[in-house]
Amino acid sequence: MPTLFGENKQTMAADYWARKSTFRVGHWLPTEPEALQAWLHGFKTKAEKQKAKRHPVIQEFADLIDRDPIVRLYFTSMIAEVPKASKYRVRHLNSTEEMLSLINAVLTYAPEFEDSAYVGCPLDAILDWCMGTPAGFAAFRHPTVNAMLKKIIGAFCVYLTSEASLAVINETPRGWKCEAAQKRIGITDFEYAPAEQHWGFRSWNDFFTRRLRPGARPIAALDNDKAIVNPCESRPYRIARGVKRQDDFWIKGQPYSLADMLAGDPSVDEFVGGVVYQAFLSAFNYHRWHSPVSGTVLGARIVEGTYFSEAESEGEDPIGPNNSQAYLAHVAARAIIHIMADDPVIGHMVVMPIGMGEISSCIIDPGIKPGARVAKGSELGYFQYGGSTVCCLFRPGAISAFALGALPELDHPHQPLLRVNELLAQASD
Repeated sequence: MPTLFGENKQTMAADYWARKSTFRVGHWLPTEPEALQAWLHGFKTKAEKQKAKRHPVIQEFADLIDRDPIVRLYFTSMIAEVPKASKYRVRHLNSTEEMLSLINAVLTYAPEFEDSAYVGCPLDAILDWCMGTPAGFAAFRHPTVNAMLKKIIGAFCVYLTSEASLAVINETPRGWKCEAAQKRIGITDFEYAPAEQHWGFRSWNDFFTRRLRPGARPIAALDNDKAIVNPCESRPYRIARGVKRQDDFWIKGQPYSLADMLAGDPSVDEFVGGVVYQAFLSAFNYHRWHSPVSGTVLGARIVEGTYFSEAESEGEDPIGPNNSQAYLAHVAARAIIHIMADDPVIGHMVVMPIGMGEISSCIIDPGIKPGARVAKGSELGYFQYGGSTVCCLFRPGAISAFALGALPELDHPHQPLLRVNELLAQASD
Protein backbone atom coordinates (compact mmCIF):
# COMPACT_ATOMS: atom_id res chain seq x y z
CA MET A 1 0.00 0.00 0.00
CA PRO A 2 1.40 3.50 -0.83
CA THR A 3 2.90 5.57 1.96
CA LEU A 4 0.56 7.58 4.18
CA PHE A 5 1.42 10.81 5.93
CA GLY A 6 0.46 11.43 9.53
CA GLU A 7 -2.06 14.06 10.63
CA ASN A 8 0.40 16.89 11.37
CA LYS A 9 2.19 16.69 8.02
CA GLN A 10 -1.17 16.63 6.23
CA THR A 11 -2.28 19.80 7.97
CA MET A 12 0.96 21.55 6.99
CA ALA A 13 0.62 20.43 3.38
CA ALA A 14 -3.00 21.61 3.27
CA ASP A 15 -1.74 25.19 3.54
CA TYR A 16 0.30 24.97 0.33
CA TRP A 17 -2.14 27.10 -1.64
CA ALA A 18 -1.35 30.18 0.44
CA ARG A 19 2.11 30.22 -1.17
CA LYS A 20 1.26 28.79 -4.58
CA SER A 21 3.30 29.63 -7.66
CA THR A 22 1.74 31.32 -10.65
CA PHE A 23 1.42 28.72 -13.35
CA ARG A 24 -1.27 27.18 -15.53
CA VAL A 25 -2.17 23.91 -13.93
CA GLY A 26 -3.29 21.01 -16.07
CA HIS A 27 -1.75 22.26 -19.36
CA TRP A 28 -5.10 23.48 -20.70
CA LEU A 29 -3.44 26.71 -21.82
CA PRO A 30 0.26 27.48 -22.46
CA THR A 31 2.39 28.44 -19.48
CA GLU A 32 3.92 31.43 -21.26
CA PRO A 33 1.71 34.36 -22.37
CA GLU A 34 3.79 34.65 -25.57
CA ALA A 35 2.80 31.13 -26.61
CA LEU A 36 -0.88 31.86 -26.06
CA GLN A 37 -0.54 35.11 -27.99
CA ALA A 38 1.11 33.26 -30.89
CA TRP A 39 -1.76 30.74 -30.97
CA LEU A 40 -4.36 33.51 -30.89
CA HIS A 41 -2.61 35.41 -33.70
CA GLY A 42 -2.62 32.29 -35.85
CA PHE A 43 -6.24 31.57 -34.99
CA LYS A 44 -7.26 35.13 -35.91
CA THR A 45 -5.52 34.76 -39.27
CA LYS A 46 -7.28 31.45 -39.86
CA ALA A 47 -10.69 32.92 -38.92
CA GLU A 48 -10.18 35.89 -41.25
CA LYS A 49 -9.34 33.60 -44.16
CA GLN A 50 -12.31 31.36 -43.54
CA LYS A 51 -14.84 34.21 -43.33
CA ALA A 52 -17.35 31.66 -42.11
CA LYS A 53 -21.02 32.52 -41.94
CA ARG A 54 -22.19 33.21 -38.41
CA HIS A 55 -23.53 30.18 -36.63
CA PRO A 56 -27.13 30.78 -35.42
CA VAL A 57 -26.03 30.66 -31.78
CA ILE A 58 -23.39 33.35 -32.43
CA GLN A 59 -25.98 35.51 -34.14
CA GLU A 60 -28.16 35.06 -31.07
CA PHE A 61 -25.22 36.16 -28.92
CA ALA A 62 -24.66 39.21 -31.14
CA ASP A 63 -28.35 40.10 -30.89
CA LEU A 64 -28.20 39.82 -27.09
CA ILE A 65 -25.23 42.20 -26.93
CA ASP A 66 -26.99 44.59 -29.29
CA ARG A 67 -30.34 44.75 -27.49
CA ASP A 68 -29.31 44.41 -23.83
CA PRO A 69 -27.50 47.59 -22.68
CA ILE A 70 -26.07 45.94 -19.54
CA VAL A 71 -24.62 42.99 -21.45
CA ARG A 72 -23.25 45.36 -24.11
CA LEU A 73 -21.71 47.51 -21.35
CA TYR A 74 -20.01 44.48 -19.80
CA PHE A 75 -18.50 43.09 -22.99
CA THR A 76 -17.41 46.42 -24.39
CA SER A 77 -15.90 47.44 -21.05
CA MET A 78 -14.06 44.16 -20.37
CA ILE A 79 -12.15 44.50 -23.63
CA ALA A 80 -11.28 48.14 -22.89
CA GLU A 81 -10.30 47.40 -19.27
CA VAL A 82 -7.50 44.97 -20.08
CA PRO A 83 -4.36 46.82 -18.86
CA LYS A 84 -2.01 48.31 -21.41
CA ALA A 85 1.19 47.38 -19.54
CA SER A 86 4.06 45.76 -21.45
CA LYS A 87 2.89 42.17 -21.03
CA TYR A 88 -0.49 43.12 -22.52
CA ARG A 89 0.91 45.29 -25.33
CA VAL A 90 -0.43 42.94 -28.02
CA ARG A 91 -4.18 43.09 -27.47
CA HIS A 92 -6.02 39.76 -27.28
CA LEU A 93 -9.25 41.42 -28.41
CA ASN A 94 -10.01 44.79 -29.92
CA SER A 95 -13.80 44.75 -30.16
CA THR A 96 -16.92 42.70 -29.47
CA GLU A 97 -17.18 42.12 -33.23
CA GLU A 98 -13.75 40.50 -33.25
CA MET A 99 -14.68 38.43 -30.20
CA LEU A 100 -17.82 37.14 -31.94
CA SER A 101 -15.84 36.29 -35.07
CA LEU A 102 -13.28 34.27 -33.09
CA ILE A 103 -15.90 32.41 -31.05
CA ASN A 104 -17.72 31.63 -34.29
CA ALA A 105 -14.51 30.06 -35.62
CA VAL A 106 -14.13 27.96 -32.46
CA LEU A 107 -17.42 26.20 -33.21
CA THR A 108 -15.69 24.28 -36.01
CA TYR A 109 -12.33 23.82 -34.27
CA ALA A 110 -10.97 20.66 -32.66
CA PRO A 111 -7.87 21.19 -30.48
CA GLU A 112 -4.64 20.07 -32.14
CA PHE A 113 -1.74 18.46 -30.31
CA GLU A 114 1.08 20.69 -29.10
CA ASP A 115 3.41 19.34 -26.45
CA SER A 116 4.62 22.58 -24.86
CA ALA A 117 2.04 25.18 -25.91
CA TYR A 118 -1.22 23.23 -26.06
CA VAL A 119 -4.48 25.21 -26.25
CA GLY A 120 -7.17 22.81 -25.07
CA CYS A 121 -9.60 25.58 -24.13
CA PRO A 122 -9.94 27.86 -27.16
CA LEU A 123 -12.87 29.85 -25.74
CA ASP A 124 -10.89 30.39 -22.55
CA ALA A 125 -7.93 31.51 -24.66
CA ILE A 126 -10.04 34.12 -26.46
CA LEU A 127 -11.55 35.50 -23.24
CA ASP A 128 -8.40 35.00 -21.16
CA TRP A 129 -7.46 38.54 -20.12
CA CYS A 130 -11.03 39.86 -20.23
CA MET A 131 -12.17 37.50 -17.47
CA GLY A 132 -9.89 39.21 -14.95
CA THR A 133 -11.28 42.73 -15.40
CA PRO A 134 -13.98 44.45 -13.30
CA ALA A 135 -16.49 44.19 -16.15
CA GLY A 136 -15.44 40.59 -16.80
CA PHE A 137 -16.03 39.58 -13.20
CA ALA A 138 -19.56 40.98 -13.45
CA ALA A 139 -20.35 39.69 -16.94
CA PHE A 140 -19.53 36.07 -16.27
CA ARG A 141 -21.76 36.01 -13.18
CA HIS A 142 -24.71 37.45 -15.10
CA PRO A 143 -27.51 34.83 -15.48
CA THR A 144 -28.42 35.91 -19.00
CA VAL A 145 -24.79 35.78 -20.12
CA ASN A 146 -24.30 32.31 -18.64
CA ALA A 147 -27.46 31.01 -20.30
CA MET A 148 -26.04 32.25 -23.61
CA LEU A 149 -22.62 30.73 -22.94
CA LYS A 150 -24.26 27.38 -22.20
CA LYS A 151 -25.79 27.43 -25.69
CA ILE A 152 -22.43 28.31 -27.26
CA ILE A 153 -20.64 25.53 -25.39
CA GLY A 154 -23.41 23.16 -26.46
CA ALA A 155 -22.86 24.09 -30.10
CA PHE A 156 -19.10 23.57 -29.65
CA CYS A 157 -19.72 20.10 -28.21
CA VAL A 158 -21.97 19.25 -31.16
CA TYR A 159 -19.01 19.81 -33.49
CA LEU A 160 -16.61 17.90 -31.23
CA THR A 161 -18.96 14.91 -31.29
CA SER A 162 -19.25 14.95 -35.10
CA GLU A 163 -17.16 13.06 -37.67
CA ALA A 164 -15.84 16.39 -39.00
CA SER A 165 -13.81 16.81 -35.80
CA LEU A 166 -11.79 13.64 -36.54
CA ALA A 167 -9.46 15.44 -38.95
CA VAL A 168 -6.94 16.24 -36.18
CA ILE A 169 -6.52 12.54 -35.31
CA ASN A 170 -3.78 12.02 -37.88
CA GLU A 171 -0.01 11.51 -38.06
CA THR A 172 1.06 15.11 -38.78
CA PRO A 173 3.22 16.92 -36.18
CA ARG A 174 0.04 18.57 -34.82
CA GLY A 175 -2.08 15.44 -35.10
CA TRP A 176 -2.95 13.18 -32.15
CA LYS A 177 -1.46 10.12 -33.89
CA CYS A 178 2.04 11.59 -34.11
CA GLU A 179 4.73 9.88 -32.06
CA ALA A 180 5.03 12.71 -29.53
CA ALA A 181 1.29 12.77 -28.89
CA GLN A 182 1.09 9.00 -28.50
CA LYS A 183 3.82 9.13 -25.89
CA ARG A 184 2.31 12.15 -24.11
CA ILE A 185 -1.13 10.59 -23.70
CA GLY A 186 0.05 7.02 -23.21
CA ILE A 187 -2.29 5.72 -25.89
CA THR A 188 -1.43 2.06 -25.24
CA ASP A 189 -3.19 2.33 -21.86
CA PHE A 190 -6.48 2.92 -23.67
CA GLU A 191 -8.97 1.05 -25.83
CA TYR A 192 -8.28 1.95 -29.46
CA ALA A 193 -7.86 0.29 -32.87
CA PRO A 194 -4.26 0.95 -34.06
CA ALA A 195 -4.89 -0.34 -37.59
CA GLU A 196 -8.02 1.75 -38.23
CA GLN A 197 -8.27 5.29 -39.50
CA HIS A 198 -8.61 7.70 -36.58
CA TRP A 199 -7.91 4.67 -34.33
CA GLY A 200 -11.55 3.68 -34.62
CA PHE A 201 -12.88 6.73 -32.75
CA ARG A 202 -16.16 8.28 -33.92
CA SER A 203 -15.26 11.91 -33.11
CA TRP A 204 -12.64 14.07 -31.41
CA ASN A 205 -14.69 13.93 -28.22
CA ASP A 206 -14.91 10.14 -28.45
CA PHE A 207 -11.11 10.11 -28.63
CA PHE A 208 -10.72 12.59 -25.79
CA THR A 209 -13.04 10.66 -23.44
CA ARG A 210 -11.45 7.34 -24.42
CA ARG A 211 -11.75 4.41 -22.05
CA LEU A 212 -8.91 2.64 -20.30
CA ARG A 213 -8.12 -0.90 -21.35
CA PRO A 214 -8.91 -3.54 -18.71
CA GLY A 215 -6.20 -3.73 -16.08
CA ALA A 216 -4.54 -0.43 -17.04
CA ARG A 217 -5.40 1.14 -13.67
CA PRO A 218 -5.54 -1.54 -10.95
CA ILE A 219 -7.84 -0.71 -8.04
CA ALA A 220 -5.86 -0.21 -4.84
CA ALA A 221 -6.78 -2.42 -1.87
CA LEU A 222 -9.90 -3.68 -3.62
CA ASP A 223 -11.05 -5.80 -0.66
CA ASN A 224 -10.33 -3.16 1.98
CA ASP A 225 -13.38 -0.92 2.47
CA LYS A 226 -11.30 1.53 4.50
CA ALA A 227 -9.01 2.24 1.54
CA ILE A 228 -10.39 5.15 -0.52
CA VAL A 229 -9.18 5.43 -4.12
CA ASN A 230 -8.71 8.42 -6.40
CA PRO A 231 -11.84 9.17 -8.50
CA CYS A 232 -9.99 10.88 -11.39
CA GLU A 233 -6.59 10.92 -13.06
CA SER A 234 -5.53 14.11 -11.31
CA ARG A 235 -3.00 16.19 -9.41
CA PRO A 236 -3.67 17.38 -5.85
CA TYR A 237 -4.80 20.97 -5.44
CA ARG A 238 -5.91 21.36 -1.82
CA ILE A 239 -6.85 19.54 1.37
CA ALA A 240 -9.08 21.53 3.74
CA ARG A 241 -10.12 20.39 7.22
CA GLY A 242 -12.77 21.69 9.57
CA VAL A 243 -14.81 23.14 6.69
CA LYS A 244 -17.73 25.36 7.57
CA ARG A 245 -21.39 25.20 6.65
CA GLN A 246 -21.16 28.67 5.14
CA ASP A 247 -18.11 30.80 4.44
CA ASP A 248 -16.94 33.68 2.23
CA PHE A 249 -15.68 31.52 -0.64
CA TRP A 250 -15.05 34.56 -2.88
CA ILE A 251 -12.34 36.11 -0.67
CA LYS A 252 -8.58 35.56 -0.85
CA GLY A 253 -7.85 32.00 0.15
CA GLN A 254 -11.30 30.86 -1.03
CA PRO A 255 -12.46 28.86 2.01
CA TYR A 256 -14.96 26.12 1.25
CA SER A 257 -18.61 26.88 1.99
CA LEU A 258 -20.48 23.56 2.15
CA ALA A 259 -24.02 24.93 1.77
CA ASP A 260 -23.00 26.60 -1.50
CA MET A 261 -20.93 23.69 -2.81
CA LEU A 262 -23.81 21.25 -2.25
CA ALA A 263 -26.34 23.74 -3.65
CA GLY A 264 -28.64 23.60 -0.63
CA ASP A 265 -28.70 19.81 -0.23
CA PRO A 266 -30.31 18.88 3.14
CA SER A 267 -27.34 16.63 3.98
CA VAL A 268 -24.96 19.59 4.31
CA ASP A 269 -24.80 19.48 8.12
CA GLU A 270 -23.32 15.97 7.99
CA PHE A 271 -20.16 17.43 6.44
CA VAL A 272 -19.67 20.48 8.67
CA GLY A 273 -16.23 20.19 10.29
CA GLY A 274 -15.21 17.55 7.77
CA VAL A 275 -12.64 17.37 4.97
CA VAL A 276 -12.62 18.55 1.35
CA TYR A 277 -10.02 17.12 -1.01
CA GLN A 278 -9.66 18.88 -4.40
CA ALA A 279 -7.56 17.90 -7.42
CA PHE A 280 -7.30 19.03 -11.05
CA LEU A 281 -7.26 17.09 -14.30
CA SER A 282 -4.65 17.49 -17.03
CA ALA A 283 -5.45 18.00 -20.69
CA PHE A 284 -3.38 14.95 -21.62
CA ASN A 285 -4.80 12.45 -19.16
CA TYR A 286 -7.91 10.33 -18.61
CA HIS A 287 -11.20 12.23 -18.21
CA ARG A 288 -13.72 9.85 -16.67
CA TRP A 289 -14.73 9.67 -12.99
CA HIS A 290 -14.79 6.52 -10.85
CA SER A 291 -16.20 5.69 -7.44
CA PRO A 292 -13.63 6.10 -4.64
CA VAL A 293 -15.51 3.60 -2.42
CA SER A 294 -17.88 0.66 -2.63
CA GLY A 295 -21.36 1.61 -1.55
CA THR A 296 -24.86 2.72 -2.51
CA VAL A 297 -25.75 5.83 -4.49
CA LEU A 298 -27.90 8.20 -2.42
CA GLY A 299 -28.35 10.80 -5.13
CA ALA A 300 -26.80 12.25 -8.30
CA ARG A 301 -27.59 15.51 -10.05
CA ILE A 302 -26.19 18.23 -12.26
CA VAL A 303 -26.08 21.79 -10.89
CA GLU A 304 -26.06 24.57 -13.46
CA GLY A 305 -23.62 27.38 -12.82
CA THR A 306 -21.19 29.87 -14.29
CA TYR A 307 -18.73 29.08 -17.09
CA PHE A 308 -15.96 31.70 -17.12
CA SER A 309 -16.34 33.34 -13.72
CA GLU A 310 -13.28 33.63 -11.51
CA ALA A 311 -12.51 34.97 -8.04
CA GLU A 312 -11.96 38.72 -7.92
CA SER A 313 -9.62 38.15 -5.00
CA GLU A 314 -7.09 36.69 -7.45
CA GLY A 315 -6.82 40.06 -9.20
CA GLU A 316 -6.37 40.85 -12.87
CA ASP A 317 -4.50 37.66 -13.55
CA PRO A 318 -4.36 35.53 -16.70
CA ILE A 319 -4.36 32.36 -14.62
CA GLY A 320 -7.46 33.31 -12.65
CA PRO A 321 -9.49 30.19 -13.49
CA ASN A 322 -6.62 28.00 -12.29
CA ASN A 323 -6.13 29.98 -9.11
CA SER A 324 -9.92 30.10 -8.61
CA GLN A 325 -10.51 26.35 -8.38
CA ALA A 326 -11.91 26.39 -4.83
CA TYR A 327 -14.18 29.32 -5.79
CA LEU A 328 -15.41 27.36 -8.82
CA ALA A 329 -16.54 24.53 -6.53
CA HIS A 330 -19.30 26.90 -5.38
CA VAL A 331 -20.40 28.62 -8.59
CA ALA A 332 -19.43 26.56 -11.65
CA ALA A 333 -21.47 23.92 -13.47
CA ARG A 334 -20.88 20.63 -11.63
CA ALA A 335 -22.08 17.11 -10.89
CA ILE A 336 -22.86 16.14 -7.27
CA ILE A 337 -22.87 12.41 -6.50
CA HIS A 338 -23.74 11.22 -2.98
CA ILE A 339 -22.55 7.74 -1.97
CA MET A 340 -23.14 5.81 1.26
CA ALA A 341 -19.90 3.88 1.66
CA ASP A 342 -19.98 0.30 2.89
CA ASP A 343 -17.46 1.25 5.56
CA PRO A 344 -19.55 2.86 8.36
CA VAL A 345 -16.76 5.25 9.38
CA ILE A 346 -16.63 6.75 5.89
CA GLY A 347 -20.41 6.62 5.62
CA HIS A 348 -21.94 9.37 3.49
CA MET A 349 -19.39 10.97 1.12
CA VAL A 350 -19.65 13.11 -2.02
CA VAL A 351 -17.84 13.09 -5.36
CA MET A 352 -18.12 16.46 -7.13
CA PRO A 353 -16.64 16.86 -10.65
CA ILE A 354 -16.57 20.57 -11.56
CA GLY A 355 -16.44 22.28 -14.95
CA MET A 356 -13.94 25.02 -15.79
CA GLY A 357 -14.51 27.34 -18.75
CA GLU A 358 -15.91 25.49 -21.74
CA ILE A 359 -15.12 22.17 -20.02
CA SER A 360 -18.45 22.17 -18.23
CA SER A 361 -20.52 19.35 -19.69
CA CYS A 362 -20.67 16.89 -16.78
CA ILE A 363 -22.30 13.62 -17.86
CA ILE A 364 -23.43 11.24 -15.10
CA ASP A 365 -23.73 7.62 -16.25
CA PRO A 366 -27.43 6.58 -16.57
CA GLY A 367 -27.08 3.81 -13.99
CA ILE A 368 -25.86 6.19 -11.27
CA LYS A 369 -29.14 6.89 -9.49
CA PRO A 370 -30.54 6.48 -5.95
CA GLY A 371 -30.32 2.90 -4.74
CA ALA A 372 -27.74 1.78 -7.30
CA ARG A 373 -24.77 -0.20 -6.03
CA VAL A 374 -21.29 0.97 -7.03
CA ALA A 375 -18.09 -0.98 -6.60
CA LYS A 376 -14.86 0.77 -5.74
CA GLY A 377 -13.28 1.87 -9.02
CA SER A 378 -16.47 1.58 -11.11
CA GLU A 379 -17.30 4.42 -13.50
CA LEU A 380 -19.58 7.27 -12.42
CA GLY A 381 -19.48 9.57 -15.48
CA TYR A 382 -17.26 11.86 -17.50
CA PHE A 383 -16.61 15.38 -18.77
CA GLN A 384 -18.07 15.54 -22.27
CA TYR A 385 -15.22 17.77 -23.39
CA GLY A 386 -11.90 17.36 -21.64
CA GLY A 387 -11.49 17.53 -17.87
CA SER A 388 -11.44 20.02 -15.07
CA THR A 389 -11.32 19.82 -11.28
CA VAL A 390 -12.91 17.48 -8.75
CA CYS A 391 -13.73 17.54 -5.03
CA CYS A 392 -14.33 14.72 -2.56
CA LEU A 393 -16.24 15.60 0.63
CA PHE A 394 -15.87 13.54 3.80
CA ARG A 395 -17.63 13.73 7.16
CA PRO A 396 -15.71 14.69 10.34
CA GLY A 397 -13.54 11.85 11.61
CA ALA A 398 -13.81 9.80 8.42
CA ILE A 399 -10.20 10.20 7.25
CA SER A 400 -7.22 8.84 9.14
CA ALA A 401 -4.53 9.82 6.61
CA PHE A 402 -4.06 10.78 2.97
CA ALA A 403 -1.69 8.88 0.70
CA LEU A 404 1.64 10.52 -0.01
CA GLY A 405 0.70 11.05 -3.67
CA ALA A 406 -2.48 12.87 -2.66
CA LEU A 407 -0.71 15.56 -0.65
CA PRO A 408 -0.20 18.88 -2.48
CA GLU A 409 3.45 19.83 -2.86
CA LEU A 410 4.43 23.22 -1.49
CA ASP A 411 5.12 25.89 -4.13
CA HIS A 412 5.59 23.32 -6.87
CA PRO A 413 4.22 23.78 -10.41
CA HIS A 414 4.40 20.08 -11.26
CA GLN A 415 2.38 18.19 -8.67
CA PRO A 416 2.70 14.41 -8.94
CA LEU A 417 0.00 12.71 -10.98
CA LEU A 418 -2.21 10.46 -8.88
CA ARG A 419 -3.76 7.95 -11.24
CA VAL A 420 -7.39 6.93 -11.08
CA ASN A 421 -7.98 4.02 -8.66
CA GLU A 422 -4.69 4.64 -6.81
CA LEU A 423 -4.89 4.95 -3.05
CA LEU A 424 -6.21 8.40 -2.06
CA ALA A 425 -6.79 8.04 1.67
CA GLN A 426 -7.34 5.64 4.54
CA ALA A 427 -10.46 5.75 6.70
CA SER A 428 -10.24 5.92 10.47
CA ASP A 429 -10.61 2.73 12.51
